[in-house]
Amino acid sequence: MASPSQPSFAVLCCLLMLLTRLLRCPKGLYCVYGRQAKERGSPITSSFEHATGRSSQQKYRRFEHEALLLHSYKRSFNGFAAMLTEQEAQKMAGNGWCSVCFPSKQSKIKTTKSWNFLGFPETVKRSKLERDIIVGVIDTGIWPESYSFSDAGFSPPPKKWKGKCQGNGNLTCNNKLIGARYYRASRSFEDDVESPRDSNGHGTHCASTAAGNLLSVAATTINRQFITKVQLGNGKIYEGLLPNIHDLKGKFYPLIYGGDAPNTKNGADASISRFCFRNSIDANLIKAADEVLGLPPVSASYVSLEENRNIYKYINSTRNPTATIWKSEEINDVLAPYVPSYSSRGPNSAIPNILKPDLAAPGTYILAAVPPIDGGRLGGYNFKTGTSMACPHATAVAAYVKSFHPKWSPAAIQSALITTAKPMSTRVNPEAEFAYGAGLINPSRAPYPGLVYDLNEQDYINFLCSQGYSGKLLQTLTRDKTSCPKSNNGKVNDLNYPSFALSIKDPKFINGVFHRTVTNVGSSNSTYKAKVAASLGLKISVNPSVLSFTALGQKKSFTVTIAGPIEKSSLASASLVWDDGVFQVRSPIIVYVGI
Repeated sequence: MASPSQPSFAVLCCLLMLLTRLLRCPKGLYCVYGRQAKERGSPITSSFEHATGRSSQQKYRRFEHEALLLHSYKRSFNGFAAMLTEQEAQKMAGNGWCSVCFPSKQSKIKTTKSWNFLGFPETVKRSKLERDIIVGVIDTGIWPESYSFSDAGFSPPPKKWKGKCQGNGNLTCNNKLIGARYYRASRSFEDDVESPRDSNGHGTHCASTAAGNLLSVAATTINRQFITKVQLGNGKIYEGLLPNIHDLKGKFYPLIYGGDAPNTKNGADASISRFCFRNSIDANLIKAADEVLGLPPVSASYVSLEENRNIYKYINSTRNPTATIWKSEEINDVLAPYVPSYSSRGPNSAIPNILKPDLAAPGTYILAAVPPIDGGRLGGYNFKTGTSMACPHATAVAAYVKSFHPKWSPAAIQSALITTAKPMSTRVNPEAEFAYGAGLINPSRAPYPGLVYDLNEQDYINFLCSQGYSGKLLQTLTRDKTSCPKSNNGKVNDLNYPSFALSIKDPKFINGVFHRTVTNVGSSNSTYKAKVAASLGLKISVNPSVLSFTALGQKKSFTVTIAGPIEKSSLASASLVWDDGVFQVRSPIIVYVGI
């Protein structure tokens, strides 16, 4: 968490990781970024008035109809959201105050045992400063009555806390849930609650794990797997992968293909209903259905394509197809951890030479709190699957690291998480680092990385300048009169990131140079030696290959040079480990043929 004296640094850190998601609003809205007021912190009138040149009490005659101002922003950036036509937006973009104006887009959420799987039990070493760590979450809301948010044993919030509980008489905070506010871009609360109360379930589930998304996180399995058997009327049994707590006790029921029962009144057809999505099934033909990655209110299983075809053939082979679904059996998944297909893969399409995802964390069938509206059939808890379930694990570990190192920057904490991650295998995930980044997050080691790759405000500015940001657009992000240095020759490869990615055009000719600086946070007197592991054909050199430190906080720089060729593949994995005999600081390296 940045101190109040470092607002630009905090904003830039967030912008680097969430640049493409600064503001998302429903269809029909436009998001407008403006230049910063003359002096930071000085009072400014409505951003909308700045842009239009008119008082909010006046009619906006410049526009074809009265534009509706929905939100005005003055903290992290200067701007507003308003209902505008395309023509009005074009006029707004030509205004001297406006630096960026773009149509909004709505992003849908693509969203225990997991902590033990990570080697992070309740008995882990704790810091007294932990009580002063505040974790924030922006999501679908929260269900405060859940046992996960009980404040039993919690002291009052730290004195630095300036937030409030905007409950609207519908929600009460406590010493664990210390604040809550709600925001709705469209200002429409149809099918929702006008308060921070969760009417979806996603926010409650993530917050009860530990909130989310400090960095780019892939989702992995854990060593718990659920086997749910489907037995057909002809006696054949198929094994599916979906938690099923309902016991039909072997009773057989009529079986129908979802594609034959679309809810046409709700706009669904066979192409939709065959997936049994929520509200896609005709209730008159099928008792109930829910989304497959949650915990269905009825017995369900999730079978492979081949087994699905066999079941479909059976349905069409008899006049009265029947089946039963058995209660799930829990087994040990010996292949875990691996990254399932639902987790997005790299490379980073926006910035090819920055590796994404950063690392991986458990995200498959994670048991956490949910509100009654989202099922809560396990005493207020439910299984959910997705990268949204993985991100809170990373957030929790970041908060854990910060409790030991309260003055570390966000970049230093991110570096600690990445360089201490456990390497994963390409045996199950041939996409390698594009599937799991640096590897599986390692909570117990994360507070003790030895060395960190840190970044300051100027580093981010140089990075943005190397990406073509300048003038008003750059100042919109920095919130001051910052400009790109005249001598700026910065490259993405020189951003002090704890991983290395190199996009190439020809696998026969590889030439990449990276400059990095590490800060000593391990032992005062230490000597680190570079250890490189590379795929066949790759030649990686580190100069200097030995770094000696005589004090904590001391910095040392080095250069990594990568040459080729890559043999028999479009990508090659490698790693650089700085080892002093106590700490092993590992950075993933990937070289690939870009599209």
